[in-house]
Amino acid sequence: MCLAVPGKVLDIEEREGTRMATVDFGGVVKEVCLEYVPDLQVGEYAIVHVGFALQRLDEESARKTLALFEELGLLQEEFGDPWEAAAAPPEWAERGAGAATGAGAGVSGAPAAAVGDGAQEAGR
Repeated sequence: MCLAVPGKVLDIEEREGTRMATVDFGGVVKEVCLEYVPDLQVGEYAIVHVGFALQRLDEESARKTLALFEELGLLQEEFGDPWEAAAAPPEWAERGAGAATGAGAGVSGAPAAAVGDGAQEAGR
């Protein structure tokens, strides 16, 4: 899943003609491009998606959103170690194919991506 996540600008520098920032996302620090929000300043918050700051955000809204994402485990999903995630068995396999429910569940409890892949194959 790709989220637009609020983060706090820690510092700004220009690299090869592009404004870049170091941004803190509730303890996870990443490099972010500021070209879409050129007037963003150190200490301000922005909504960031796939490495680009998209818009300024007030501190209260940013903190509330980060707290909610943390509570839901979405920050770990978005920023966690990709090698660790790749090594972990799929959630639906651990519980058995019939156990998957809710968003992301497909036919017979299989993940939606697996169902979608089969549907694409069948349509070819």
